[in-house]
Amino acid sequence: MTDLLYKDLSYKLGGLIFEVDNVIGYGQSEKLYADAFEKLLIREGIKYERELYFPIKIAGELVKKTYFDFLIEDKIVVELKISDREYRNVYGQIFRYLKSSNRKLGLVYRLTKNGVKTKRIPNYY
Repeated sequence: MTDLLYKDLSYKLGGLIFEVDNVIGYGQSEKLYADAFEKLLIREGIKYERELYFPIKIAGELVKKTYFDFLIEDKIVVELKISDREYRNVYGQIFRYLKSSNRKLGLVYRLTKNGVKTKRIPNYY
């Protein structure tokens, strides 16, 4: 069995997103959730970058411009989504980012009418 990557930090982030959900509730904009999450990161003294630009290039040419909601402590990519539907394309996108940037963990938090759903995307490669 493999240990959870960044266990303490990822649990802390999960607690913060649940706090956001408990205070704001369902049905708000993704930006509002991100703003609230950012306020809690600041409150907790957690280092982060928001709306991080990551270009996808092939043979030195730009294929796509990508932005991620948060990079936490230069370790964990966090994406916030506001839908009940799965985001398989986002999971793949984050995994490719993890591989190309040599980072080890991505977290997708979906704020749904049934509460927060979390998807951990590890990069063991």
